[in-house]
Amino acid sequence: MKLLYLTFLVLPAALLCFQSANSILAHAEEDELDDVVDIEGEDSQVVGDDALGDDDDSVVKSSQDVDTTILFTKPITNYGDNAFDLQAGYPVEFLVGFINKGNEDYIVETMEASFRYPMDYTYYIQNFTRLPYNREVKPKQEATFAYIFTPNEAFAGRPFGLNIQLNYRDASGNYYQEAVYNQTINVVEVSEGLDGETFFLYVFLGAACVLILVLGQQALSSLARRRSPRAAPKPLETGTANDVDYDWLPKEVVNQLKKSPKTPKQSPRMRKAKRSAGDD
Repeated sequence: MKLLYLTFLVLPAALLCFQSANSILAHAEEDELDDVVDIEGEDSQVVGDDALGDDDDSVVKSSQDVDTTILFTKPITNYGDNAFDLQAGYPVEFLVGFINKGNEDYIVETMEASFRYPMDYTYYIQNFTRLPYNREVKPKQEATFAYIFTPNEAFAGRPFGLNIQLNYRDASGNYYQEAVYNQTINVVEVSEGLDGETFFLYVFLGAACVLILVLGQQALSSLARRRSPRAAPKPLETGTANDVDYDWLPKEVVNQLKKSPKTPKQSPRMRKAKRSAGDD
């Protein structure tokens, strides 16, 4: 029984230590992801120093006849804050509004998002999918475009620069590019439900409580047996050794026997009385 209780205590502790070691190794592997690119298989990635080689002359600017707005639908954000949290492993959804204030048509071609190094936005960490739209927006009209991406779980617990670019052109063939969103965000890890480490911790505490209760009960029982007084032996009850039926004797003989209850030997007179009673 004690071996079973000891197993209940040692097994959860061993599993808890094993899981903690795995989590430490996982965090150590995540720390090595300094230049991670194309984790989800997106195209057109630029990494590290390759992004720094862009010339200022090749930068495409936005059009003065176009206004853009962005609205995050998942997660809900407070636009008064400079940074907000994105949940690692969960999709991020937003809508981009495109307003044509000019006198010529504009064609919205693609939209793309990327994670940048927060200290230097020209340093790319990860590019997400470039979605094609190829939608024409007439003068004095508006259009809305949806986009969705999912931060990788390996980026949890780190700040990144989120850059969202909208690519479009006018009817004359001039290309434009506008940064709809270009701010720092935090990628956080969301823990739902009961994880393995917490579960084994509860199992360990439960086994310890059961063991303490059983040991306490055994200690109280042994203490009570020591303090309880020993019961005195019961007297042995014996019946009457001289139970004799005197109904068959005459009353005179019975009265004489009552006067002398202990008669070790019968007198000749008694033997004669018994013989005379038997003859009757």
